[in-house]
Amino acid sequence: MKGIILINHAPTAPGLRLLGIGPKFSLINGLSKLRSFLNANAFWAKDRSHQQIKKMLLNSTVVISLWHNKRLIGFGRATSDQVFRAVIWDVVVASDWQGRGMGKLILDSILKNKKIKSVEKVYLMTTNSSDFYQQLGFKVNRNQTLLIFNKNQN
Repeated sequence: MKGIILINHAPTAPGLRLLGIGPKFSLINGLSKLRSFLNANAFWAKDRSHQQIKKMLLNSTVVISLWHNKRLIGFGRATSDQVFRAVIWDVVVASDWQGRGMGKLILDSILKNKKIKSVEKVYLMTTNSSDFYQQLGFKVNRNQTLLIFNKNQN
């Protein structure tokens, strides 16, 4: 698709995290764009501060951003021990770009990353996109239970 640029950032996304670099190494205040993008498109990521987003990126093994010209239209990230397990934490596509294969493009880029592709299992949690992920090969696992320890509620 014309004007679409996928960036497979270096681990911890230093260019995006520290310099705000976007497509074609342009300085476009990418961290602010990411914050605004998450606020607009990810209910679970609303109101995160710049510092929280920087720390999130610093601790991410794989970071993918997807741009249409200089507009951020997609984002994904994962963590991995690079042997046994990886977890995909975010796959977000701008609402006006959904249904055009952008989520699949982000997910494929994460799964093909050398730090993810050799692990035994890749975990993913979703609230309302289970059908999308199942179409791409993920399976619902009824043999495991998701447990949450929320320090804000204890």
